[in-house]
Amino acid sequence: MSAAKETERDSNEWLKVESLDLEAQGVAHNLAGKVVFIEDALPGEEVQVRVNRRKNNWEQATMVALKRESSQRVVPRCPHFGTCGGCKMQHFHVGAQVATKQRALEDALWHLGRVKPERVLRPIEGPAWGYRYRARLSVRYVAKKGKVLVGFHERNSSFVADMDSCEVLPPHVSALLLPLRELVAAMDQRDRLPQIELAVGDAVTALVLRHLEPLSAADLARLRDFGAAHGVQWWLQPKGPVTVQRLDDGGAPLAYALPEFGITMPFRPTDFTQVNPHINRVLVTRALRLLEVRVDERVIDWFCGLGNFTLPIATSAREVLGIEGAEALVQRSRDNAALNGLAHKTSFVARNLFEMTPVELAAFGAADKWLVDPPREGAFALAKALAEAHADPSIAPGYEAPARIVYVSCNPATLARDAGLLVHQAGYRCSAAGAVNMFPHTAHVESMAVFDRA
Repeated sequence: MSAAKETERDSNEWLKVESLDLEAQGVAHNLAGKVVFIEDALPGEEVQVRVNRRKNNWEQATMVALKRESSQRVVPRCPHFGTCGGCKMQHFHVGAQVATKQRALEDALWHLGRVKPERVLRPIEGPAWGYRYRARLSVRYVAKKGKVLVGFHERNSSFVADMDSCEVLPPHVSALLLPLRELVAAMDQRDRLPQIELAVGDAVTALVLRHLEPLSAADLARLRDFGAAHGVQWWLQPKGPVTVQRLDDGGAPLAYALPEFGITMPFRPTDFTQVNPHINRVLVTRALRLLEVRVDERVIDWFCGLGNFTLPIATSAREVLGIEGAEALVQRSRDNAALNGLAHKTSFVARNLFEMTPVELAAFGAADKWLVDPPREGAFALAKALAEAHADPSIAPGYEAPARIVYVSCNPATLARDAGLLVHQAGYRCSAAGAVNMFPHTAHVESMAVFDRA
């Protein structure tokens, strides 16, 4: 087909959207049988498209006409939707978003890991708006326009979106976007301030200002005045995350609570904490219910972070070992355990969890249950070590694998890969799995799966 005819086909052919992919793009096939990924198109719709990118087996396109509209299509709440890259699914009913993420999880488990959960857990849902308590906002001084932009990047672009509000940020933070523009515009170093990181606790809102040059006394005074006027706590980051320091001491610490367990979790604004505190509380509660921890059991919490799961588990278990990669993070976990009166039931170790052998695994001692909460890379080394120990018990004589593993995932692909190892090589069955809508209106899929020793 000539280029001219192909262009004519692109503008005239009506495509039937079959599904959504993990990037929230509609998936269709054209008359030539080629897969077409279409921004903002929803399953069941018939659309015409403009192709922006062509490969041998697929095309990427934008929708230019809509003939049959999905019953799940809604009017986006945010006026910046479509330009701002922070959300991709505001035009899709939130209930349908959750169902789509559940199917994405099940499809990944089956197609990538050949694993089918025995029971599908009800998806965990929560508030769809104002939920994002963690965010990284880009800052850009646009000299030609004489203005400052503060917000997320534009969709598929390095430009910062010109946004004056955000529906997924807490309302009091959304209301800060315009004042932050004015603040930065007035600063001496306005063209050397690339980002502001947001961390909201239960009682404190912290803003981390990345600055490429030392701030003048006048700029520091401007930050203090802004903090006093808007009730925010400023932290400064001159270089990497380890250089972050609070501008001024005093006031309440940054912290969040897990009230169901009587636990308070102080944290630094650059520490990893869950973006959505409403969902996190439900997530922790469900994880403990699925673990079914008894008072005489020992549990290992792999990738323990600040102790988000470790400390609640310790309220029920005899002993919990939390393992994390960085010593500084491990020390803060110890501090949090002591603060909550759980130091006697917990211990923490710093260890590279992306490298593990069966012998090293056995050195941590037997545990009745595991809680695994890895980053997007997953827990391949742990699953592989378990599989090798199961295949050849002589490698780690006497080691007994945990009876149950609860795996909290932020990437269905790596969960599926690890699940395949656990089920087909390590002697487990997947007894349950379900989606977690941690990031409404985005394509991000969080989930939880349960593995029992077969």
